[in-house]
Amino acid sequence: MLHPAPSRRRFVGWLLLQSALAALVPAMAPPALAQPAGGADWPSKPIRLVVGYAAGGATDLIARLTAMRLGEALGQAFTVDNRTGANSNVAAELVARAAPDGYTLYVYTIANTINASLYPRLGYDPQKDFEPVGLIASIPNLLVVNPSLPIRSVADFQRFAKASRDGVTFASSGSGSSIHLSGEMFKMQSHLNMLHVPYRGSAPAVNDLLAGQVQSMFDNMPSSLPHVRSGRLRAIAITSAQRSALLPDVPTLAESGYPGFDVQSWFGLAAPAGTPAAIVERLNLALNKALAQPDFRQRLLDVAATPLPGTPQQMREHAAREIARWREVVKACGARAE
Repeated sequence: MLHPAPSRRRFVGWLLLQSALAALVPAMAPPALAQPAGGADWPSKPIRLVVGYAAGGATDLIARLTAMRLGEALGQAFTVDNRTGANSNVAAELVARAAPDGYTLYVYTIANTINASLYPRLGYDPQKDFEPVGLIASIPNLLVVNPSLPIRSVADFQRFAKASRDGVTFASSGSGSSIHLSGEMFKMQSHLNMLHVPYRGSAPAVNDLLAGQVQSMFDNMPSSLPHVRSGRLRAIAITSAQRSALLPDVPTLAESGYPGFDVQSWFGLAAPAGTPAAIVERLNLALNKALAQPDFRQRLLDVAATPLPGTPQQMREHAAREIARWREVVKACGARAE
């Protein structure tokens, strides 16, 4: 005679055992692999934005405005790290050697394209060692003088330089900056006796110009504009092809006897070469989103900066054109790193 009850009990017991084992599987499973770089976990910590010039200059100003908007868009703090020296080469080399993980970025500028030919040896390659993210903005330079000088126009500047036994001094944010090369281009075309005085950033150069330690400067417009408006500096010309709506009475150098003179500083965002494409893409999207915001665009326009939204490839091509352009200028004017 069969006894089915024990079989049913064994079957129920087996089901309970299987259920218990199933419940243990998640606990015994190996830990999930970390997200690869550029995955959904990036950014998971603050991001450092390295600037090659001192705080207070145009590059620093553009960097801080951009860092704030990127931080809002990506949900992580951006810290601005000013590393001065060698016309931003110190900062550029630092970033070029940083881990390509998206946590160290660089404000790449016109100076890096000038340095490619100005310096016989660099500790980095301006093209190969960076992943362009996108251009941020461009700004003109202003030819400004200390108001104690009898100079109110480019013609006055020329007369003053010719009458002075020692010529005229012009400050810059560093050898090879657009501020420096604007002066060298003007010197080359005017044949005036001009002595270059390099500084570690625009802000200290402007401070000495205000104090009368140097006589003139082709400064980035954002850093000198407040001093022009207050009367502590006098603007006599602008280096862009067109006048600025912020200073409509200041003529261009092209209008002042130097046709074709057109120099504008520009700023972009870059990462170390090898940074994952996913991170570069997210940064580019965040940057372009910021540049499209009306209040941010207006903030840039208020400091004479024209927003330049675009793709990483457009920035790469722009940098290549600038390297070729400034190579010719450096060769023609004989400028050297100091």
